[in-house]
Amino acid sequence: MQTVTNQSAAFPATAAAHIFTPLEQVTRPTVPTADAAHYLNRRPQTLRAWACLENGPLRPVRICGRLAWPVAGIRKLLNGGL
Repeated sequence: MQTVTNQSAAFPATAAAHIFTPLEQVTRPTVPTADAAHYLNRRPQTLRAWACLENGPLRPVRICGRLAWPVAGIRKLLNGGL
């Protein structure tokens, strides 16, 4: 009898579908919400709430109705600055 494991339980859909570039190698000025959430170790919905309520440590830029998070701001936040 062959055992089949459920890989979706081990890897959430967002992690399995997207491979994140290390933040040190990101050269573009902004990243989408999923990437920013990964770098900040938060859920994407948390970042969306920050944008909606305007109460988070980082403010996104809206580009054609989509949220774009400044890479410089993410780096600064991770280095202890606000």
